[in-house]
Amino acid sequence: MPDNSKKDQWLYVAVESPGGEEKFVGLYDKQADISYIPAFESKEDALAALANLPRREGKQYEVQAVLADILCEEARKNGFLVFLTDGDGLMRGQVEA
Repeated sequence: MPDNSKKDQWLYVAVESPGGEEKFVGLYDKQADISYIPAFESKEDALAALANLPRREGKQYEVQAVLADILCEEARKNGFLVFLTDGDGLMRGQVEA
């Protein structure tokens, strides 16, 4: 079983409203009934996936690096899980930090 503990690792995430009221882009999976934040090990994978993420009209988006433990803490506070995702948008496992 892969080690999904990424405490001291930098991950890349999509951020809405960079430079303003920033927030991580989260998704909802109806089938699994979970809210999650897709996180990526490389900036390239995050940029590739960003093109396919749903967007709100009038909002700007960018990819930013964040420490996994900070990302997971913020996600938990807001009722989200964090899933390691590849550039094609496929979930590879839950990130636990």
